[in-house]
Amino acid sequence: MAYSVNNPAGKVIQDVIDDLPSLLAVAVVDVNSGMSLASHSNVQNINPDTAAAYNTEVVKQKQKAMAALKLNGEKIEDILISLTNQLHLLKLTEAGNKFIYLVVNARDTNLAIAREVLRQHAAQLN
Repeated sequence: MAYSVNNPAGKVIQDVIDDLPSLLAVAVVDVNSGMSLASHSNVQNINPDTAAAYNTEVVKQKQKAMAALKLNGEKIEDILISLTNQLHLLKLTEAGNKFIYLVVNARDTNLAIAREVLRQHAAQLN
């Protein structure tokens, strides 16, 4: 476990685990640095801290694409990456400076519920 419930990011991690106990991994990530502020994994082969850095690049590239397309007034709410057996969900905070990275089993998790859980907990990071 790479989190402490004594800081806001750690509390969000614990709250997400409480709401989605079958998750594979979760992290709270700083968009500017790409660093994980808190993380947890239930499986050995997923390192959420490593994934945080790579997924930060996904967020930044999407922001650049939106700027190039002049999508003024639009902001990223979440990004879904569907793999064969997993769903990777990036939920940005209102300010867009942090995101929650969630990995769940595609067959065992209701996407709508996972999105709602992340929406509720991302608000704690504002």
